[in-house]
Amino acid sequence: MQTATPQLARPPDDPLADPDWEEPEGPVQKLSWLRLGFLILLVAGVAGGGAAAVVHYRDSAGPAAKSWAVPYVDVTLTPTFEFQDPAVNPANDVALAFVVADPKDGCAPSWGGAYTPDEAAASLELDRRIEQLRAAGGDVMLSVGGLTNSELAVACADQARLTDAYRQLVRRYQLDTLDLDVEGTAVADTASLQRRALALKTLQAERKAEGKTLDVWMTLPVTPDGLTAAGLAAIRITLAGGVALRGVNVMIMDYGTAGAGPDMLELGKSALEATHKQLSDLYLRLGVQLTGPEVWSRIGATPMIGQNDIDAERFTVADARGLAAFAVDNGLGRVSMWSLNRDAPCTGTFTNVVVHSNTCSGVAQEKLAFSKVFADLPGAIVGSSGREAVTIPAQSAVTDDPAKSPYPVWRLTAQYVRGYKVVWHGVVYEAKWANQGTDPSAGGDATTPTPWSVIGPVTSADVAPSPSPTVTGVTGEWDPKTIYSRGQRVMFGGLPYEARWTSTGDAPSTEYPISPDDPWKPLFLVPGEPVTN
Repeated sequence: MQTATPQLARPPDDPLADPDWEEPEGPVQKLSWLRLGFLILLVAGVAGGGAAAVVHYRDSAGPAAKSWAVPYVDVTLTPTFEFQDPAVNPANDVALAFVVADPKDGCAPSWGGAYTPDEAAASLELDRRIEQLRAAGGDVMLSVGGLTNSELAVACADQARLTDAYRQLVRRYQLDTLDLDVEGTAVADTASLQRRALALKTLQAERKAEGKTLDVWMTLPVTPDGLTAAGLAAIRITLAGGVALRGVNVMIMDYGTAGAGPDMLELGKSALEATHKQLSDLYLRLGVQLTGPEVWSRIGATPMIGQNDIDAERFTVADARGLAAFAVDNGLGRVSMWSLNRDAPCTGTFTNVVVHSNTCSGVAQEKLAFSKVFADLPGAIVGSSGREAVTIPAQSAVTDDPAKSPYPVWRLTAQYVRGYKVVWHGVVYEAKWANQGTDPSAGGDATTPTPWSVIGPVTSADVAPSPSPTVTGVTGEWDPKTIYSRGQRVMFGGLPYEARWTSTGDAPSTEYPISPDDPWKPLFLVPGEPVTN
């Protein structure tokens, strides 16, 4: 997400302010499309014998979580968006963007590189406006990063000062939630990811000691096929660094699609569903088994309302209604949008043309139309969503029992062929290609993809694999004193083997898969071993 070049705030009547800005209208009291849809279902159910009423009950009760709306506000953009005013902002909660590194001191936080926190309090009345929103029952999260300017962890290599910079933000603004907007080159900046993780791990520990919590969301780019390899690696580094991550918010925007009029709602749904699969697999690799609804509750979606940065891509009010319904249906953890500043029609010379503006959407809409759709989402306020952040256990804490594993336990020295299934840290994996020495739980990155795909967790009903002999008629037991020549067959441990070359004293292996360098070839198949013709 992009933020405008920071400017000093100007009063609305300043002739240098945006010429297309108009005084926002007060909220119109009318039934939202989302609520209206539910009402229609309920009425139809009563009239039609109850079938639709069941659908309504399902939607009302919902999955494991209820989606909540937390739209972004570009804090430094002029004219100043009065997010604390209910007449201007239908949302209960907002994400204030963006805190970045001060251009003069990379370890000091600033708002958009233009205001120190003290300057924002004086020039923008930011602290007072936050208090006003909270007094009305709302809350804020802070978004750190963004596409432009330098994020704190990128600019500051001093770990102690970086930690203190985040600490200043949490304490000054009394935060329960931080949003890490990691974009551009920062997504693949391993050093900054590690520094950020250590800082946030420290702050979460401090908050816990005070009897408080600090939720952390990561906001990342996404494609219709899901998170990028670098994005997945960034999540993994953050989790491995000890951060209890509340969720991952994906930016369903700017896909770079060709052609006219791509279906932004369908592209967004595709991106979210792919992200769900990716996160399910990632958490399994790291030793955490989450149900489908639990994973959905840890995913957020952020569209760019109206005209996207790509000329052909436009997210309409109808798309917003579809996303809201998808969020309720699946129990999406959060829905944001970029941005409240843009939730208005473009006017004057901008009407009916492709408009890339920070203060209007570039599509047909009423003022605040997008905000009103998402404001009807039924979830809780920031910091009280009822979903626990995920803490990754130490991998050594998960010990695989061969007697309760449906496939062989993974071994570092074993040679695996494509299609071979193994168990590792309570999870079943399948080899995508031949490999040796690659930890299945380690995942991969853009340059070194993993040769293992996740199948699913080991269950309490699983038992040790039972090999199946492929020959009959072998009766002689292996004898350590006998000299065996190539082609001779023996029984060992109740299973048949055939000598690959002359040997004596070398017992047949019972470690699966049996290496092709072992003197004895197995004449049986082990569950998980691919059948070759």
